[in-house]
Amino acid sequence: MIFNTLRTRASVARTLVKGGQAAAQKRFLSLHEHQSMEILNSYGIKTPRSIAATSADDAFKAAQSFNGKQMVIKAQVLAGGRGKGHFDSGLQGGVHLIKTPEEARDLAAKMIGNKLITKQTGAAGRICNAVMLAEARPPHHEYYVAVLNDRATQLPVLIASNQGGMSIEEVAAENPDAIITTPIDFEKGLSKQDAVGIAKKLGFTSEKQEDQAADTFIKLYNLFREKDATQVEINPLAESKDGEVLCMDAKLGFDENADFRQQDIFSKRDTTQEDPDEVEAAKYGLNFIKLDGNIGCLVNGAGLAMATMDVLKLNGGNPANFLDVGGTASAASVKKAFELLLNSKDVRGIFVNIFGGIVSCKKIAEGIIQATKELEMSIPLVVRLQGTHEKEAKELIRNSNLKIYSFDGLDEAAAKAVESAQKGAL
Repeated sequence: MIFNTLRTRASVARTLVKGGQAAAQKRFLSLHEHQSMEILNSYGIKTPRSIAATSADDAFKAAQSFNGKQMVIKAQVLAGGRGKGHFDSGLQGGVHLIKTPEEARDLAAKMIGNKLITKQTGAAGRICNAVMLAEARPPHHEYYVAVLNDRATQLPVLIASNQGGMSIEEVAAENPDAIITTPIDFEKGLSKQDAVGIAKKLGFTSEKQEDQAADTFIKLYNLFREKDATQVEINPLAESKDGEVLCMDAKLGFDENADFRQQDIFSKRDTTQEDPDEVEAAKYGLNFIKLDGNIGCLVNGAGLAMATMDVLKLNGGNPANFLDVGGTASAASVKKAFELLLNSKDVRGIFVNIFGGIVSCKKIAEGIIQATKELEMSIPLVVRLQGTHEKEAKELIRNSNLKIYSFDGLDEAAAKAVESAQKGAL
């Protein structure tokens, strides 16, 4: 139920190799297209020539270097559907075909500093701080290729299709036979024989293009393994009219647990593309994702968080967020969690649901009491604490003389949270 709301494009792609099996929500670093192109080029992977620009004048100068060739200008925003989006400046589309430096300057001026609204960004949109100019290389045919982790086989897989340039989720739903999935031995990598076999199945024009495609597949896997990637998605991979196999667009994702050994990658992070509250939450070890409801949720453990939100929905409520305080929660991090919940004007009640295994219920209770007093909360607070130091935690809350509703049962606690949020302030 709630999981579908939280799914990212990367997790949707991963379901292609798991038969739709749901995976736990995780955070992965995403990079802008121009950054991804630089990384692809560093592995010898062919792409159209491209230049990033952060101002209209820079875009004009960059366009001059293409010497009159036709170009594409793309808004650099971390969201899919850029071409069909629109800017709050009134400009329609975040991707345009252009011929002159003057066009590049004019379009860049309408993109940079403005917000692009797409299906993935929601109505708020995301700020565009840069554009990318790339040479236009008309495709003879477009393909799709991605390297992802497959939990079922516990191996990386290469997913490929000869129906690129469109939503791969739609292709998988309408024509699953068009998807080729190839498991890869993690250490040995993708063999040239297997890579050529995939290229042949996709139907490239000649042996020359098959060989180029196979070389690209192998290099994409090497990038995936060496850079601790969680997703390397190329859509489209094109066989151009002049006979080259090129990565025309790229979406790369990286495992945040590997940031200590991939500092060159993580230094490229653009926090302007992320929700400020979610960025702040990460500093305190909190996994926080905003939703569109009115009941703030504070839970430990991703599975319990999902269950909590589903129980709220079953009782007629609507969660305002996913918030997992993890197993190392402290009074300070719990207080920060409350601050994040209260930052939303839509939150009319808070539901705390803790199962104390690794984390101590007593620590959570101390954080709840501290936050309630210091933040002067005026909205209803429903608490359910079970597990380690449960008795001490409940005693602390009982003796606090604060307006906190405490329950033992999940369903009755959720029902009270929904009722309280509907009524509003205490």
